[in-house]
Amino acid sequence: MTISITDRAIDQIEQVASNKHVDLEDKMLRVAVVPGGCSGLTYDLGWDTTVQEEDTVEVHNGVTVVLDKKSRLYLDGSELDFTDGLDGDGFHFTNPQATRECACGESFAL
Repeated sequence: MTISITDRAIDQIEQVASNKHVDLEDKMLRVAVVPGGCSGLTYDLGWDTTVQEEDTVEVHNGVTVVLDKKSRLYLDGSELDFTDGLDGDGFHFTNPQATRECACGESFAL
């Protein structure tokens, strides 16, 4: 598997989908790495209905996750988690390939 997703993150994905009236049987969670942030690359999460030819599709506890080829290389071995504590509320990646992360954890470099 390219990435792992904690139970807390799955619960939050399902809650967000429910709040936004997103049917997880029709839509997938697209996880991507895009240029941006103070370290050069940032994580992007969004809903999608299309699988491209070079995409990887993974199912995590009933949530279908799609990664494009480039993002898959950057995210291999990463974990997606959700926290709601004093250190910040939201989705967070633990990426073993990142050589540098910004202080807020929103962007990284390889």
